[in-house]
Amino acid sequence: MLPIILLSVFGIGLLFLGFMKSRAVLLPAALFFLLVTLAVNFLDWNKNYLYFNDMMRTDNLSMVFTAIVLGSAFLVIALSGSFMESEEAQPAEYYALILFSLVGAVMMITFENLIMLFVGVEILSVAMYVLTGSDKRNLRSNEAALKYFLMGAFTTGIMLFGMALLYGATGSFTVAGIGAYAANPQAGLSLLLYVGFLMLLIGLLFKVSAAPFHFWTPDVYDGAPTVFTAFMSTVVKTAGFAALFRLLYVSFDGVYSFWWTILAIITAITLVIGNITAAYQNSFKRMMAYSSISHAGYLLIGLAALGAQTKQAIVFYSLAYSVATISAFGVLLLVAQQRSSQTLSRESTSAESFDSFNGLARQNPMLGFAMTVSMLSLAGIPLTAGFWGKFYMFSTAVERGQIWLLVVAVLMSAVGIYYYFRVIIAMYFRNGATEPIRVAPFYQYILLIATILTLGLGIAPGLLQGLF
Repeated sequence: MLPIILLSVFGIGLLFLGFMKSRAVLLPAALFFLLVTLAVNFLDWNKNYLYFNDMMRTDNLSMVFTAIVLGSAFLVIALSGSFMESEEAQPAEYYALILFSLVGAVMMITFENLIMLFVGVEILSVAMYVLTGSDKRNLRSNEAALKYFLMGAFTTGIMLFGMALLYGATGSFTVAGIGAYAANPQAGLSLLLYVGFLMLLIGLLFKVSAAPFHFWTPDVYDGAPTVFTAFMSTVVKTAGFAALFRLLYVSFDGVYSFWWTILAIITAITLVIGNITAAYQNSFKRMMAYSSISHAGYLLIGLAALGAQTKQAIVFYSLAYSVATISAFGVLLLVAQQRSSQTLSRESTSAESFDSFNGLARQNPMLGFAMTVSMLSLAGIPLTAGFWGKFYMFSTAVERGQIWLLVVAVLMSAVGIYYYFRVIIAMYFRNGATEPIRVAPFYQYILLIATILTLGLGIAPGLLQGLF
């Protein structure tokens, strides 16, 4: 509960700091607020509390997921300094909205009552609608915000209707109450339970960009400013999968035989669409959008094969994916800003193509190395965190005997190697612009931290075991 209170207060505080003439204080203040919230998050370690009339729960798992979203937000904000220097930017409002969206993310992670899940989804979504369209002079940003808002509002209605049906079937909004009802399928479960579950599942699958509910993702990720795309593809996805895991593990484990086939088919479709479509993209940003869809598929493997190892696998994969993705978007942000040939937009489409990375490793070896490690991790190459993330996910499928799903995932991983290595080949084996990319020292430190985390978790993956 303390992170929610602090994030709300700090968000309001950032708005008041925005009245100051100097913008220089906003970035350090936002980072300091996140560090304080991250530290406070662990005060209740090894304790299990219920808050707000048993509507929210704090335990070790929720604290770990909260730490991942707070850490991801810290890295994203730390990389946003150059974006916020523009005269058109409103950093106080942007940072405040990010903190407010984190309130929704934490509520999605810690909910015990479906009403709190709905409130958390709405808080997170409304903030993301605004941030997506924050580049008001960019038509792509305006279009992305409108699409995201319309489709998000529609799926939220479906999710809310599903919650109402679940209450009609079980007489409870709590995950434990629904789980107690679903744990006795022999007694004859109401049809409302199954219909309500499917509608709720559709709403959450939309939030994590799973196929066939992914159509908004490429346009929204492509049109939103890169800083907020990085935030969206990590924090929103982590919060969504934390909510999905809690629902399936606590509330619907008793009807696993009903939904696992549905989720496994959705997983396979997500993997195929995400990886195959990413392979023929010419824009790095759109490639990362479809990459996000494919990684949603890998995370869904753990849910479809729900078991004892799923908790550990989802936490590790979420952390590995978030760190590598933020690092990749951080490099893209610099390249797009400094190589853009258009004056009306900070991020032109041409500056986001694969060609913009040509020769980057020779011009700036540090940026080339950070991007290489990021791409290797997302591809699942050994000695990176992404390799162990996929290994843990594939292990859950083997434990459940879902070998066909494992085969699809391995084949699609091979496709992923192709499009991730396109970036590495462009950086090391092609000639590009002669002007070097300028990198501020603080920016370098943040990229270095993300790179070290990716390699560290790849070399010593057992660091997170036994924490929850």
